[in-house]
Amino acid sequence: MTDLRKRSLLKAAAFTAIAAAALAGCGKKEEAKPAAAPAAAPASAPAKPEPLKIAFAYVGPVGDGGWTFAHDNGRKAIEKEFGDKVVTSFVEKVPESADAERVIRDMAAQGNKLIFGTTFGYMEPMLKVAADNKGIKFEHATGYKTAENMRTYDSRTYEGAYMAGVIAGKMTKSNTLGVVGSIPIPEVIRNINSFTLGAQSVNPKIKTKVVWVGEWFNPPKETEAATALINGGADVLMQNTDSSAVLQTAEKMGKRAFGWDSDMTAYGPKAHLGSAIINWGPYYIKATREALEGKWTTGQSWWGVKEGAIDMVSVAADVPEDTKKRVDEIRAGLKDGSFVIWKGPIVGQDGKEVLAKDAVADDKFLGGVNFYVKGVEGKIPGGDKK
Repeated sequence: MTDLRKRSLLKAAAFTAIAAAALAGCGKKEEAKPAAAPAAAPASAPAKPEPLKIAFAYVGPVGDGGWTFAHDNGRKAIEKEFGDKVVTSFVEKVPESADAERVIRDMAAQGNKLIFGTTFGYMEPMLKVAADNKGIKFEHATGYKTAENMRTYDSRTYEGAYMAGVIAGKMTKSNTLGVVGSIPIPEVIRNINSFTLGAQSVNPKIKTKVVWVGEWFNPPKETEAATALINGGADVLMQNTDSSAVLQTAEKMGKRAFGWDSDMTAYGPKAHLGSAIINWGPYYIKATREALEGKWTTGQSWWGVKEGAIDMVSVAADVPEDTKKRVDEIRAGLKDGSFVIWKGPIVGQDGKEVLAKDAVADDKFLGGVNFYVKGVEGKIPGGDKK
């Protein structure tokens, strides 16, 4: 066999071997790869906390245009600030009696963990309910008694009353002002005095007459009181009651008056000189945040112009510019602490000095005011009792 033929046979054998190997490979199954480890199940999201249930007990109807209306605006401020973190509710027209305890106990039984009582007369009923419900936080407006799970809050309404007095002192023609009073407690007496002091700061001839109605909200009685004051010579009225009846009466009788607790311009646009308002929103937001964050503690709060809780708004266009400027100066001074309303010398109705020259009343003094200042006429109901 020639060398050429040998090489040809060897090439053919090699080609056959390669082809056979290729065919064998085509029939061979691919080895299974190890299965991938199953993906870890996602961690379950933490359960969304239940919203904080908050309840309000109101002494008047939410539509009173004054005290309760202002508190309800504060409740709405909570909802706007915290959204679905809270659920709020309220009961209106809760009397300052044993019925208040029933309502507050019912609020506790319904699972509310933060309960606000918005008037002085709820103090004792709320204390009783708080003692039986240590896991609930209670807030009482305008009172002075506290417990480990109950605190008090108030607004310095006398600051708004003083600014109203400055305007009244300039706008009166008879030099006689009138106040419709509700309940003769220090809060209300202090406001009457502050209104008078503000007026006397710009008009020393001022006299103030007071008619008490014995209730916070009673439009017919408030109307009668306002009418009596106007018939008695008062041409500018202020109130420490909750409805718009005093302003409306002044409108009908051609006199001037102020809104109280909220802006009441719409109720008597011709009579309206300005509104001494309360903004409860900042405090209610603070209290709710503390409850949500577990930082709530008992104590007492008393907020005014400085904290954004009190203001004089919607001052009438016909109030002189120098008077408006003076109100602005007082507001700024109250905010930065450079102006003090209750600074001596201050003389009582009986002519005796109640605050010495340059002395500044502290909160204890202000919280116990049970006298009229000079210039306020009449007697405080029950003032003769020991």
